[in-house]
Amino acid sequence: MRVGLFVTCLIDMMRPEIGFSVIKLIERAGFEVTVPPAQTCCGQPAYNSGDRRLARDLAEKTLREFEQFDYVVVPSGSCGGMIRAHYGDLFRDDPDLMNRFSRMQPRVFELTDFLVTVAQARMEPGVFDGIVTYHDACSGLRELGVKSQPRELLAQAGAPVTEMAGCEHCCGFGGTFAVKYGDISTAIVDEKCANIKASGADAVVLGDLGCMLNIEGRLRRTGDTTTRVLHIAQVLAGDAQRSA
Repeated sequence: MRVGLFVTCLIDMMRPEIGFSVIKLIERAGFEVTVPPAQTCCGQPAYNSGDRRLARDLAEKTLREFEQFDYVVVPSGSCGGMIRAHYGDLFRDDPDLMNRFSRMQPRVFELTDFLVTVAQARMEPGVFDGIVTYHDACSGLRELGVKSQPRELLAQAGAPVTEMAGCEHCCGFGGTFAVKYGDISTAIVDEKCANIKASGADAVVLGDLGCMLNIEGRLRRTGDTTTRVLHIAQVLAGDAQRSA
């Protein structure tokens, strides 16, 4: 079975090592992974900003590049949500594009959902020796139903989640929201950081790099240099062991 990996802009440009962890996990589960080299943005920033024309162009490009695969895996709830939940809106006036997307849509999965639902993968135990808490990113939770999957995988890996208060609350990023409403965004992420600290966890784990960068940035700017902020792929692949 062939998996097309939609690696996402942020992972590609900011944290490519997460992409390698994702590939490792999918290949361990017995799938062939291809990363189409010409892929770019899913179109979410344009869509959220009201630029439907640009969003539609990017959606068509993504469809052309990924419709050939048995599955499309996205290590980001926001990009996965954009593709699976909103491309239909962009293609609704074009029967051909809508038909093509309708065939691809059920094969689009967020990473942890794919590992649990499709691959039925089992994680190797002992991949992380600290206490972890989990942040439920808004799009993954509310658009894709990602909630139990990451917790199931972390428990298999010997890193069960210590739940924080407000684990389902937004981190304040929201893409362009953080730019347009900086003061509100900061207040939201401050609450999230306080809940992370109160949990007593050594690391906060999540599945969306936008949230990851926002939370990590605020922790560091407020003086917390020890709490680790990790993508779930890094933990499950064994790429997040604490240095000696």
